[in-house]
Amino acid sequence: MYTASEKRYDTMVYNRCGNSGLKLPAVSLGFWHNFGDNCLYSNMKDLCFTAFDNGITHFDLANNYGPEPGSAEKNFGKILNQEMKAYRDEMIISTKAGYEMWPGPYGCRNGSRKYLLASLDQSLQRMGLDYVDIFYHHCLDPETPLEETMGALATAVQSGKALYVGVSNYDGENLKKACKILTELKCPFVINQNRYSIFDRTIENNGLKQTALELKKGIIAFSPLAQGLLTNRYLNGIPSDSRAAKDSRFLKQSAITDEKIAKIKALSKIAEQRGQTLAETALAWVLKDGAVASVLIGASKPSQILDNIKAIQNTSFSVEELEAIDKISLD
Repeated sequence: MYTASEKRYDTMVYNRCGNSGLKLPAVSLGFWHNFGDNCLYSNMKDLCFTAFDNGITHFDLANNYGPEPGSAEKNFGKILNQEMKAYRDEMIISTKAGYEMWPGPYGCRNGSRKYLLASLDQSLQRMGLDYVDIFYHHCLDPETPLEETMGALATAVQSGKALYVGVSNYDGENLKKACKILTELKCPFVINQNRYSIFDRTIENNGLKQTALELKKGIIAFSPLAQGLLTNRYLNGIPSDSRAAKDSRFLKQSAITDEKIAKIKALSKIAEQRGQTLAETALAWVLKDGAVASVLIGASKPSQILDNIKAIQNTSFSVEELEAIDKISLD
């Protein structure tokens, strides 16, 4: 049975999620990769233990994380119930539903009440939980009225199966609409999950970041390292054991052009001048202005978690640094 480090809260930073009472660690652990049916169970345990021992209290999942849909939740549930159950009340556990999950019209990508509530029940069963801390709608569904989707999230809270709700992959306009509905339903909507990195400024361009600030809702950023591009892994091309080489579902080799590598090298020089690795600087950049409460990292080995946590030691940037990063990444 796992025993957590007594020093687990000594160095982690915890940020308030919007204007809610919920605090998230500045660095959270995502289960999108490396926790599915194709991964080594002992390594999954080591990743969870290392994260928690270092103050990462938030574990982020979704119904379809795998590759086999549901397998990440099953594996996490096994680790939680066999090793970490004593610490459940110290954890924020989140899951999502929205993408295709099972055959037929009720498990395909959608935002229907039928799908969301059935999926939540399945997720709870896979993880062996009575409730999750955050339940998200994973992606906007233009074919389902937003009132229905938000109503399902409210029901999840009213039934005691979720404490808070969030939306993922929404833009500013739909965030505003969703927030209005959930406010009327008196549902504790606290967070948006979106892709955000030095290389991906979508939430700056589609109004999500500014709208979240105006509405005082939290943001958690996934892919802050651009699927590994914003690390030292690709400074000299594509390593044979890299994600781009082994799993093209998420990072295609065609995306790693000479121009992209030149940008990565230029950003790495800025990081070096800051006394950080490129990954540390990339994570710190996402956290720099307080709009993002937490960055979601993925890891294939415990040492990567320890390395990434170092980013919180310096999240301040000079005007000159920010201008240089923008010039490199946006040109």
